[in-house]
Amino acid sequence: MSSTWKLDPTHSTLEFSAKHMMITTVKGRFGEVEGTISVPDAGAAEASTEVKIPVASIDTGVDQRDEHLRSGDFLDAESHPHISFRSTGIDGSFEEAGDTFKLKGDLTIRGTTRPVTLDVTYEGEGQDPWGGTRRSFSAAGKLDRREFGLTWNQALETGGVLVSNDVKISLDVQVVKEED
Repeated sequence: MSSTWKLDPTHSTLEFSAKHMMITTVKGRFGEVEGTISVPDAGAAEASTEVKIPVASIDTGVDQRDEHLRSGDFLDAESHPHISFRSTGIDGSFEEAGDTFKLKGDLTIRGTTRPVTLDVTYEGEGQDPWGGTRRSFSAAGKLDRREFGLTWNQALETGGVLVSNDVKISLDVQVVKEED
């Protein structure tokens, strides 16, 4: 037996940041996301998660930059409309609010799948006004965008590049328990 938790996109935030010209941090987010967490009765350490993010929902606050990120230079939304994540294991557990653990999984961007590890904090569980049970998690990680085929860049005359290769990921997600 297991419980299934559905990601609540209206109470979840998926953000990323990268350096522009190696001096300024530029942030963005994905406005849409869907996913589930399955927690078997054996315990949280055996939980699994799957997430799907529409690339078209990217938002950095600048339309021209968003269109460039959706283009073939970066995420290639036309050929690869989704980013996906499927967990492969958990190091640790989330039994009580404040518990931290490592979430390992396969991240697929632009048709390329690579392993990633996120540092996750279980923020807790509560009852909503409609009788549902909710849980919340925050997570952070970093990836090298080149490992996913995102190699577009421009060299700067002063040295360095226009867009950093390292991309930081920050997640705050809320999930709702599905009733049996």
